[in-house]
Amino acid sequence: MKLKSFDGLRFCLPFRTFTTQLICSLPFVAFAALLTVFLSATCQGQDGRQLFHKMQTALGGSDKIAAIQDFDQCVRADAWTDKGKPYGEVYKRTRWIRPNVLRLDQIGPGNSYVLYFNGVSGWEILPDKGFVELVGEELAFAKGYLNGIDLKSWLADRDSANVFTVSGTNVITISTKNDDSQKTEITLDIVTFLPVKEASISLADASHPVATRTRQFEGWDVFQGVKFPCRIINFHGEKKVADIRVQQIMLDGGIRSEDLAIRPQGLKPDMSQCGK
Repeated sequence: MKLKSFDGLRFCLPFRTFTTQLICSLPFVAFAALLTVFLSATCQGQDGRQLFHKMQTALGGSDKIAAIQDFDQCVRADAWTDKGKPYGEVYKRTRWIRPNVLRLDQIGPGNSYVLYFNGVSGWEILPDKGFVELVGEELAFAKGYLNGIDLKSWLADRDSANVFTVSGTNVITISTKNDDSQKTEITLDIVTFLPVKEASISLADASHPVATRTRQFEGWDVFQGVKFPCRIINFHGEKKVADIRVQQIMLDGGIRSEDLAIRPQGLKPDMSQCGK
């Protein structure tokens, strides 16, 4: 039995659009023209890296983000397949130690698993296979999950391989030098500059970019001077696959990498800090 991933949860298997009414008065046409010029100038005047720094400031500042050394989060999620079939209620605990140690524990109806990754190698416990080493697609999943940890991606400007541009008003595009296969677009709130949406864009067909995965963020709260979203809604294409509610976040609790590497008792997910 193969586990499918839905943006980290794993399972078995802006402006209002105008109406069509035509308004042909000269004042309106003149206003529309001025608005178009203003929006164009605003977009062209924004610098991708500077806009990313505004986002970092809104989140609490890059120094505070970088100062966080470990992270322990518990979430509850309702999940669906790409065809809309509900999976039910899933609970997940994510622990991370800067820079590259990751531990995931998840429980759900037929969807329980444990994963440990140290940035190079690791292991997981699957419902039907028991304890196995990370290889192939499972190793790729672990690497992708680690690279997508918000506390890492919020410091993307510290990686010289990343290129920052602006693709729309308050929309940051992050791509990688010498890699034209994909990019990430982050849409910021026009008032707070906090992320509203993050989309992974496939450029397999350069003439038809496709958003393969999208996350929407709501209900921000502050932990140790840094803001985290309390609700995250995940989409595959246009299909909602997960509605995630954060239950708990603990920062700099002194997590030790050797503890995360220990196989859990009975090979069952360790949700002891998540009320499960």
